[in-house]
Amino acid sequence: MAERQQRRTGGVGVVAGVVAVFCAGAAGCSGSGVAAEDGRSSGDAVEVVRVAADRLVEARSSKARTSMEMASGGTRVTIRGEGTYDYRRRLGELKVLLPQDPAGTSEHRPITELLAPGALFMKNRGAGVPSDKWVRVETASLSDGNLVTGGATDPFAAAELLRGTRSAAYVGKTEVAGTEVRHYRGVADLTVAARDASAENRSALGAAAKGFATARVPFDVYLDDDGRIRKVRHRFSFVNRQQEGTVAVASTTLLYDFGVAVDVRLPDDDDIYAGKIAEE
Repeated sequence: MAERQQRRTGGVGVVAGVVAVFCAGAAGCSGSGVAAEDGRSSGDAVEVVRVAADRLVEARSSKARTSMEMASGGTRVTIRGEGTYDYRRRLGELKVLLPQDPAGTSEHRPITELLAPGALFMKNRGAGVPSDKWVRVETASLSDGNLVTGGATDPFAAAELLRGTRSAAYVGKTEVAGTEVRHYRGVADLTVAARDASAENRSALGAAAKGFATARVPFDVYLDDDGRIRKVRHRFSFVNRQQEGTVAVASTTLLYDFGVAVDVRLPDDDDIYAGKIAEE
């Protein structure tokens, strides 16, 4: 799937690699204070969750940890990432660690990913890409809008997906990394999220709404007293066309250290790889 999707990005012949590792193992994949109210009624809960992305913009930035679990045909892998994100500039940087090969005999170097409006940049991509070059992918060209392809969901896209919340319920209070939070569970609609998202994420979420097996995305989100997301878990599904099955994906994002300095510099054109990427 990742290979098919990314071949549409300007002739570069991009292969995600992050998701391709999983596919190989799976036999061929194709305002502050809002959360002070518990939102005990379904209507209140929906509204509290929908504006969580705005609370992140007010917080300016944060550190992030990501985890993406994929399962298909008895194969399960987990891809982890860590980095920082600037919610006002819509820029982030993650180090994404791929799992071992199915045989468990080799390690992968972390892939550096730069998240930018409309684009994903990857370094240490492998598969014939020089070590000093970046691979650029247009996120709107991907049928998952890069919610899955990069092996980590863009933190702000994850938050803006919640703008499409159709139903939500307040579960109760708990803790995330020592911070008291309010837990909400619900279902978002990618089509609605794309309509209500910022201009930077509208096209990508719209592509995901058309490309996933269903536009309905179940989620669990944990908000602090300022309404900021501390943890959000989405459950996606897409069709494994070669195996005529569905790949289940659980993407979890943890946010912390709000207001941290973020220094993301996008690569110059000369630093972007323009050749064909070999299949792994």
